[in-house]
Amino acid sequence: MPVMKKNYLILVVLFVISCSFNRCSSDVQTIPPDDWPSDSIRIVKNGFNYPWEILWGKDNFIWMTERGGKINKINPKTGDIVFTASIAEVVSNGEGGLLGMVQHPDFLTNGLFYVVYNYNNGSSYREKLVQMKFENNSIQPVKTLLQDIPASSIHNGSRIWISNDAMPMFFFTTGDASNQSNAQNTSSLSGKVLRLHLDGTIPADNPFAGSPVWSFGHRNQQGLVVANGIMYASEHGPNIEDEVNIIEKGRNYGWPNVNGPCDAAGELSFCTSNNVKEPIWSSGSSTIAVSGMDYYNNNRIPAWQNSLLMCTLKDATLRVLTLSADGRSVVNVQTLYKNVYGRIRDICISPAGRVYLCTSNGSNADVLVEISKP
Repeated sequence: MPVMKKNYLILVVLFVISCSFNRCSSDVQTIPPDDWPSDSIRIVKNGFNYPWEILWGKDNFIWMTERGGKINKINPKTGDIVFTASIAEVVSNGEGGLLGMVQHPDFLTNGLFYVVYNYNNGSSYREKLVQMKFENNSIQPVKTLLQDIPASSIHNGSRIWISNDAMPMFFFTTGDASNQSNAQNTSSLSGKVLRLHLDGTIPADNPFAGSPVWSFGHRNQQGLVVANGIMYASEHGPNIEDEVNIIEKGRNYGWPNVNGPCDAAGELSFCTSNNVKEPIWSSGSSTIAVSGMDYYNNNRIPAWQNSLLMCTLKDATLRVLTLSADGRSVVNVQTLYKNVYGRIRDICISPAGRVYLCTSNGSNADVLVEISKP
């Protein structure tokens, strides 16, 4: 065979193989699900600045938000940043900025995803939920679904989750935005878990008519995950009693009248009269600054099965909270990687059971870490 024809055939074969992996007919490319290095723990990539969210994308890339407004798409095998863009409207003030992110259930075909971020509305610092679209290797805002949520330099939440059912719903957390009393005010969007249809409309079966409020009495929730039909949220306490809660429709979680369980003077009567839901875990007499959280039940790390994996900032650890068989209590807690990586902000898990952590140390020194064995 002539050399030119032989080389041409080789190129055609390579192109076909590449397209089979990367879905060349689509704007959203994918990569093979588990063709990764075999190191037990490795730094995938460094040089980030205050990451907030990492999620395992439906395209098998890791998607990351940074608080300053940047969105990154990262190849978890190589650490290469294959796409990056910034949202100009984001205003990073203290703990505020670009926060939670989640992809539409049909992201691979429609490119839709959603972010929560802080912005300026005149002289007021506020928060909004926005539908975005990834297309032609760029991002564009499509629709603002909820806006003018109170924000502050502290206590803004915010994690987002989309239910996996016939009619998907948004659930997302908001902090009290440094106004404690708003957490108990069901007319305020601060200190809540909110629930919306994907088009931004309010479901008719929400507990408060015409309101996106699903639960209230929260201080600052920075972790949200659903496993086996149960929604879990991690929440910062003031100087005691960080919490992990099971989120239920219309329930009051106590803040600012209750810290952790209903066990202090004055708390019992408030809990009884206000239908307060107590946490399934709390940090007790100190705080560890709980943050991102995910559920682990993969065979890759058997010791972590049926556990909530929870990041901490102040304590600079990963906590493994093993759940009971019914998922409604914590039966064991492990503390791992103390001060190894600094403040750990968020976590995501691949379908193959690999665990990814991102730090929140700032100064462009933050890292993305992969754990395939503890």
